[in-house]
Amino acid sequence: MQSSFFQFAFRTTVNSGAGSRSLLPELIKGLGGRRAVLFTDKGLTNAGITDKIVQLFNLMPGGVQLAGVFDEIEQDAKSEIVNRGARFFKDLNADSLIALGGGSVLDTVKGIKWMLHKKINEIRAGLLGNTMEMWPEAQYIFIPHVAIPTTAGTGAEVSPIAVIYNEAAGIKMNLINPFINADFAILDPELTTGLPPKITAFTGFDALTHAVEAYFSPQNNPMADAFALQSILLIRDNLRNAVHEGTNIQARANMLMASTMAIQAFSLTLNAIPVHNMAHAFGARFNIPHGLANSVLLPSVMESLAPFYLSRIHGFAEALGIQNLPADPVQCLGIVTAQIRELRREIGLPETFAEFSISPSDLQTIVQAVQLDPSGVVFRLPAEVITKVANEVSGVVVHS
Repeated sequence: MQSSFFQFAFRTTVNSGAGSRSLLPELIKGLGGRRAVLFTDKGLTNAGITDKIVQLFNLMPGGVQLAGVFDEIEQDAKSEIVNRGARFFKDLNADSLIALGGGSVLDTVKGIKWMLHKKINEIRAGLLGNTMEMWPEAQYIFIPHVAIPTTAGTGAEVSPIAVIYNEAAGIKMNLINPFINADFAILDPELTTGLPPKITAFTGFDALTHAVEAYFSPQNNPMADAFALQSILLIRDNLRNAVHEGTNIQARANMLMASTMAIQAFSLTLNAIPVHNMAHAFGARFNIPHGLANSVLLPSVMESLAPFYLSRIHGFAEALGIQNLPADPVQCLGIVTAQIRELRREIGLPETFAEFSISPSDLQTIVQAVQLDPSGVVFRLPAEVITKVANEVSGVVVHS
């Protein structure tokens, strides 16, 4: 039994199951909302998913009005779009937030919520690198907020973290506040069945990376381990089916649950996150989707930073379902990273970032980008590790 102090909290109430989106109007009403704004992206609008949510308010009138739809959110939760979304909300005299989408949408809405609470008009003025507000400095935000994820990867519907991209500085900023996450999350697998296989694959790897970073965190604890290990098991048993059988409702539901559990473990053991540290830097610099960056980087970082993982590698290997493990942790790590690479291959994800046309000159700045990223403040990655991993995953062909 662990005797050192740790804290574990789960503020968001999770509603899971096919068709659970039908609860949305009553949830907003129960929170005291009357005029809600739906935030989403053009892709979901064009796919007809946005209309499925809009229809709920037409079919179930009862005191809650959908005041407007803002579907201009783009990849990476850009700060300028956060600002525009906050203005849109205020111009409509709205009082409630609905976030429908992947991590970028969910984080954008958390940024908007924080801006409204702080009464600021420019989020970059309030966020400088890492902004961490904890209770009692952080207080409950009285803005009804429901999040509906359409990908199973970020878990942003329940996490107290928002990653906002500062376009001017070229970095991803971390906002941490225990009250920016949603009051309710709706995990409806019917809204994820149209997700393309590649996005299903790399968002699933994002969830796996959250579980990995939580399990190996210096802040690990028994409750976080329970969430992380169960998430790993769910991903192990369902990600292939979710990718290759996109309409498999059970696999989709299990991946949504895995994503939610993994980010909860990650958020509450937040310390050294070397894979995310590198993924943020590569993502910001080369416009690589976050989950895809994690999927390419995960095994290479684990191998290049082996001492960080060795003490707990056997427990992780068992969760992956690997049997007949060698006693030697170094050998065990090699088997684990081989298994991760095999899973990545089976679901059609690339081994490198070759498709992003990274040049040798680009790589000369990656060490500084990784070490300056706010995610690396607690655990500074050595330059030689960054260089080794970058050379492995960049896809740059060096001609002799």
